[in-house]
Amino acid sequence: MEHDESSEGPARTGISTHLVEAAVAVALLVIGLVVVFEARKLGAGWTTDGPGAGYFPFFIGVIITISGAGILYQSLLGKNRNTAVFVDSVQLRRVLSVLVPATVYVLAISFLGIYVASAIYIALFMMVLGKYAWFKSVFAALAVNALFFCMFEVWFKVPLFKGALDPLRFLGY
Repeated sequence: MEHDESSEGPARTGISTHLVEAAVAVALLVIGLVVVFEARKLGAGWTTDGPGAGYFPFFIGVIITISGAGILYQSLLGKNRNTAVFVDSVQLRRVLSVLVPATVYVLAISFLGIYVASAIYIALFMMVLGKYAWFKSVFAALAVNALFFCMFEVWFKVPLFKGALDPLRFLGY
């Protein structure tokens, strides 16, 4: 059964898949070359004791470099390259609506600690993306983090990072 694009709405626009594959291939090439050159500094040859410290990393780097070159060739010059849209603006917005808050959360952990940052993250995520009422979101966030605090700090005696500001200092932990 063939798709009629006119019935699906406007055509998707965005970066094509083969260009994204080429960018990933270039990243692999760079990583592979860095591994190869750094392994040579360690000694990638065979010594009197056996393989040098960089022997195996060198060959792993060679494999990564060859793989990156192959992917780059296929994505740009291959006859079966995928020219479909990789991601359109609607899909990208959805991904960024999760990625950006998660990135901010990770950065907030260094200042506020894992418990406070997690409580804020859970509450905001529930309110903004989940459309839950603020009191349900705050209650869930506090309950989850209170449980984790008891589990790690009190029961297991495993302290988790409290942050540079240490906002939970008043608890004595």
